[in-house]
Amino acid sequence: MLKNLLIRNYALIQQLEMQPSPTLNMVTGETGAGKSIMIGALGLLLGKRADTKVLFRDDEKCVVEGIFDIKEYSIKDFFEFNDLDYHQECIIRREISPSGKSRAFVNDLPVTINILSELGSYLMDVHSQHDTLLLGNNNFQIQVIDAFSNGDSMLELYKKHFAAYRNAQKALNKLLSEANELKKEVDYQNFLYDELEKANLKAGESKGMTAELSVLENAEEIKIKLNHLIELIHQSEFSVNQNLSQANSTVKQLASLSPKFISLGERIESCLIEINDIGLELEREESLVEHDPAKIESLKERVDLIYSLQQKHRVESEEELIAIKDDLAGKLEKVLNLDDEIKQLQSNLKQATSDLMEAGNKLSKNRTSNFPNFSRQLQTLLSELGMPDSRIEIQHKTVEPTANGLDDITILFSANKGITPQSLKSVASGGEFSRLMFCIKFIIADKTALPTIIFDEVDTGISGEIAIKMGQMMKKMARNHQVVTITHLPQIAAQGDRHYFVYKENLDHKAISKIRPLNNQERIDEIAKMIGGESPSKIAFENAKELLEVK
Repeated sequence: MLKNLLIRNYALIQQLEMQPSPTLNMVTGETGAGKSIMIGALGLLLGKRADTKVLFRDDEKCVVEGIFDIKEYSIKDFFEFNDLDYHQECIIRREISPSGKSRAFVNDLPVTINILSELGSYLMDVHSQHDTLLLGNNNFQIQVIDAFSNGDSMLELYKKHFAAYRNAQKALNKLLSEANELKKEVDYQNFLYDELEKANLKAGESKGMTAELSVLENAEEIKIKLNHLIELIHQSEFSVNQNLSQANSTVKQLASLSPKFISLGERIESCLIEINDIGLELEREESLVEHDPAKIESLKERVDLIYSLQQKHRVESEEELIAIKDDLAGKLEKVLNLDDEIKQLQSNLKQATSDLMEAGNKLSKNRTSNFPNFSRQLQTLLSELGMPDSRIEIQHKTVEPTANGLDDITILFSANKGITPQSLKSVASGGEFSRLMFCIKFIIADKTALPTIIFDEVDTGISGEIAIKMGQMMKKMARNHQVVTITHLPQIAAQGDRHYFVYKENLDHKAISKIRPLNNQERIDEIAKMIGGESPSKIAFENAKELLEVK
């Protein structure tokens, strides 16, 4: 529901502000006074394209702001989906700068025009003789049938099953796609795994083998140097061992002469023991060193294998190769288990499809069973509004599951006798089309929370009793919904709970449009002028009073 509308610096409007009644609002005024300008400004809140030509003053920005009470509308999900703050009172603002830049805001957060357009469709429905916005849309026609047949709860249940069905489809298709890709690579991955498995890798083994290989490849040189060391230590005539033995003997003689040489003797004796031990160790090492071509070849092959695997997999250690082998094992195991997973997901999809079709068939049955009653009521209302020969037919066919059900519903319409009903998209717009939309909205007004409905001269082509009937229908519709009607007919204007008058005020430099609410006497005067012109007669005033009493 629109609680407040502010328009600033737009077309002929310098500044306009109004607080519509939550029920039925009438807007009247002379042709060209600015009623259609208001509709244009409201269009900006609905995401219509902006143009700097609409600026009243070209050096100031244009602002159109609407404050809406949205607590009755089930659109909280829309705000969550678009990361917008949700409040029961929603503020929509559109700004157009002199440079032509247009910006849109919802609760002071910037939004795209597409988001604004979608949100606007939930909040306002501007309906005119040449702009129906919704009626030609098949999804809207389905919504109309659901509202008429009280099928909203069935539709919600269907949508839950549809979401589960789509999720089951996505899960299965994703797994099938993965399986297809995995199976394309499984032979190669199996080859890689077998290669690494046969290698029987051990962490860090290549370092030890490289060191051992270095010894084997240099065995002759190592033996020569070891033998040289052995000779120096205890085999030559003047070996370290011989010299230390003599030194040890001499220091013992000194120790017998003076105790202070005892510690030196102990140290020399310790060195003698150590050098003898080193000599024995060198002899053991020398005995172990041997030139073994077969072992050299074996180690080279092993080191080359590990290096080639590292190069192949672009890693630098056995640990990384082992990790790759384990990962390949996991992938291969997954491929082996894919068939079981696919069977499970196929079973899930089958169940989801069954649940969906059951809910969809119930929804479809509810819709189709209400076609005759809906058509009869609509034809009756059209007849009351001066279209006794109108015909309504509903074309239905079953389709693959969509978010709206299993039905493709098309409302067919003919205004004249002998003319085959056609889809609403094919019917020429005009007074008859506007009355059709009006009747549809009247039928569903008591069954669902409609957006604020704005009728722009929907009364074109009618008069007299039909106009009174339409006005009374608007009055009834407005019991539960906010309605704003722009009209030239006094019979309709008299039905309003609040009456706004749009007029021009001529300034020195420019004419501006203004709007003001009328009190009771001003309403009588305005309706009398609508009946009898600028100088209404006494009878016109009496007729005006009578129309206002008709309310």
